Amino acid sequence: MTNIDAWVWWLVVAAALGIPLVVTAMPEFGMFAVGAVAAAVASGFGAGLVIQVLVFVVVSVALIAVVRPIAARHRNQRPQLLSGIDALKGRQAVVLERVDGSGGRIKLAGEVWSARALDTGRSYDVGQEVDVVDIEGATAIVM
Repeated sequence: MTNIDAWVWWLVVAAALGIPLVVTAMPEFGMFAVGAVAAAVASGFGAGLVIQVLVFVVVSVALIAVVRPIAARHRNQRPQLLSGIDALKGRQAVVLERVDGSGGRIKLAGEVWSARALDTGRSYDVGQEVDVVDIEGATAIVM
């Protein structure tokens, strides 16, 4: 196998690793594909087979060691901009009609909402500020 053949084979390996990347959406396959491209470049510069394999392993492992933790951190972050029900949880509202375990009304984010007390034995009077802890359907659960 000549040097030209070796770099072509590394590119074939890179393309073959790209297929499971697309099918499974596992980024590790992409990192191995980049390692194969790096080995193809090393082969193109005349490196021997041992050096090509070392380049493949070093680049692949380095990418997995560096990129994977960064990607995991980004995946686990909560979105910066909350919308819908998530944006209402934790906000304060003003009681418009007495709120207790069976119901009532509050003004939340400029809109009138039906509300229910989280603690069924507790009630909130008109004008009192409450915290929204959850939304169930069109009813805010407050405390």
